[in-house]
Amino acid sequence: MIKTDIIIIGAGPVGLFTVFEAGLLKLKCHLIDALPQPGGQCAEIYPKKPIYDIPGYPSILASELVDKLMKQIEPFNPGFTLGETAQTIKKNSDGDFIIKTTQGTSIKAPVVAIAGGLGVFTPRKPNISNLESFEDDKVFYIVKEPSLFKDKEIVISGGGDSALDWALFFAENYASDVKLIHRSDNFRAHNDSVQRALDYSKQGKIKMILNSQVSGISKNENKITLDVQSKNNDLSKINCDNWLPLFGLTPKIGPIGDWGLEIQKNAIKVDNATDYSTNIDGIYAIGDVNTYPGKLKLILCGFHEAAIMVQSAFKKVYPNKNNVLKYTTVTGIKGF
Repeated sequence: MIKTDIIIIGAGPVGLFTVFEAGLLKLKCHLIDALPQPGGQCAEIYPKKPIYDIPGYPSILASELVDKLMKQIEPFNPGFTLGETAQTIKKNSDGDFIIKTTQGTSIKAPVVAIAGGLGVFTPRKPNISNLESFEDDKVFYIVKEPSLFKDKEIVISGGGDSALDWALFFAENYASDVKLIHRSDNFRAHNDSVQRALDYSKQGKIKMILNSQVSGISKNENKITLDVQSKNNDLSKINCDNWLPLFGLTPKIGPIGDWGLEIQKNAIKVDNATDYSTNIDGIYAIGDVNTYPGKLKLILCGFHEAAIMVQSAFKKVYPNKNNVLKYTTVTGIKGF
C-alpha cells in the first residue's frame, strides 16, 4: 500500500504543477497515469508542437514544457505509478481514500485530485477492414516524432486543425511529398491555416484532393497503395510511404465516470467559487477534466486551479494546522 497526502490522477502539465504547489505546503503527492511517461497529451499526442499561452514563454514546445515542469518538482520527490489506470476508489473507515489501478496497485490518501485532462483518448479511425495490420508502421493517427517521416511521401486525411497543421508542417519540413485528402471542399480549421494550405497548393507544396476519401489500403513492396474514392464514385490509387488519417481523438472519462461524481458532458462538475471540489468531499477535479460556468480549457487555467485546490487540500490533510501563505521569493524552494 502506497501512502501519500494527495493522489493525483493524471500526470499531464496540470497534474505536475499540482505537485509543485502542494510541495510548497509540505504535502506529498503520488501521481497515477495510464501513459508510460509523464506529460499527458503534451508528451503523447503533440510533443513537438509549440504552445503559445504559457506565461513568460512566447513559444515553448510541449515536450519542453513537460521537461521544465519535471525539473520544477524535483525537490518534492513525488511518486509515480505510470502505465496504469485508476480503476476503483473507496473511502476507508479512517476517512482516507484507497485507489486501486488496473494492475492492482493500491494508493491511500486523504485527498484525491483528478487532473486527467480530457480523459482517455482514442483515435477516430476510418472504417477500413484491414487497417489494423498497417498501424504503427505505415498508418499513424498521432504524430509523435516528425523526423520519422523524413524524405517520405505522405498522405494526410482530414479537414480540421490537426490535419492542416501537420500538412503545413510537413510541407515545410522533413517530407518529400505531401498530399491532403478531404471529403469536402470546406475545412474546419483556422482561417489562416486554410489560406496557407490553399497557397501551398497553388505553389505545388501540397497536393489537395478534395471531395474524396480513402476507401481501401494495400501493401505495395515497401510502400502502401491507397484507394481514393471521390463523391462521384470515381476511383483512383495513390502510392505513398505513410498515411496519416487525422480525424481527431475521442476523449472518454474512463472508470472515473463510475465513482459517483457529478458528470456533465463527459466532464466533472466542480465548485469554482471556492476550491474546485466535486460533489464528493475530499475529491477535487482540476484542468480540462472539470467543468463550471465560464470554464476555459487552457493549461494556464489548470495551473491556477491547482494553486487554489491545494490550499483546500492542506486543510483536509492537516485540519488542526493553520496555513500561512508564503511567497517563494522569500522562502525559496529547496528549504522546504
